[in-house]
Amino acid sequence: MKKPKKTKKKKPPNPAKAAKSKKSETQKGDAPLRKELAYLLKGGGAHVHFMDALEGFPEGKRGTYAQGLPHTGWQLLEHARLAQWDILEFSRNPNHVSPDFPEGYWPKVPAPQTDEEWNDSMYAFRRDLREMIRLVENRHTDLHVPIPHGEGQTILREALVLADHNSYHLGQLIDLRRALGSWPEE
Repeated sequence: MKKPKKTKKKKPPNPAKAAKSKKSETQKGDAPLRKELAYLLKGGGAHVHFMDALEGFPEGKRGTYAQGLPHTGWQLLEHARLAQWDILEFSRNPNHVSPDFPEGYWPKVPAPQTDEEWNDSMYAFRRDLREMIRLVENRHTDLHVPIPHGEGQTILREALVLADHNSYHLGQLIDLRRALGSWPEE
């Protein structure tokens, strides 16, 4: 008499393993998107990059208003730095508390107190931009999953918001420098 064949019981699918498998498949396909996001954050395709508009900004004009324009160079730099820092920290730190809006996103004074303050702000802007690019380029960062401590935002959305915000204020910086006669027209 033949022994009955033992049939292997199929284990129920492990949702964590399935999600991990799906996640890695999605992330494998994200390489071109990550590359384009990093390029965009760096100012890709723009005729002028953010740092181009800041470097060479005359020290004596950093706190000067131009007729018809609402902000000084210092206000635009600090606002862009503060907003970028907030977006970066929100994206990676569940304990981050955003500044009050709008007053927490703008400097209290129209001009930096020292040349060092301007340089420190430029350095912090560059550093935080590099950090956001690293976050986007990191293949372990899921660009599509909602940020756990957010309200549906994703890293993809935050990167796009940051690129959009920076490009808007880049345009303002160039307009301001032109109005102040300090933009090198070529």
